[in-house]
Amino acid sequence: QVQLVESGGGLVQAGGSLTVSCAASGRTFYSMGWFRQAPGKEREFVAAISWIGTRTYYADSVKGRFSISKDNAKNTLYLQMRSLKPEDTAVYYCAARRSFGGGDYATINYDYWGQGTQVTVSS
Repeated sequence: QVQLVESGGGLVQAGGSLTVSCAASGRTFYSMGWFRQAPGKEREFVAAISWIGTRTYYADSVKGRFSISKDNAKNTLYLQMRSLKPEDTAVYYCAARRSFGGGDYATINYDYWGQGTQVTVSS
């Protein structure tokens, strides 16, 4: 059974940095990504990376501040966040995709999801 477990969330002051991780198990994937959801808002795409290779894609709101990476040997996905802003506050979800086709930015294209980890950025 596929399992995605996020960790590393917490409370950070504006301008600070934080890295969240996602440990994956169960199978190999086409790509993996990070999404986030703030209270009362829709889940939105943050970043994605191909599992084989290093193709990456970022939402405009985080370009230049966030960096997605992976460790294939450890089956672990990372999201390095810096210059954090209060608007980055959300539950961050790890997601995995089995097939290619369509954009990595779309939630509908992902097959597996973690439970999320809370990231709170204070002013």
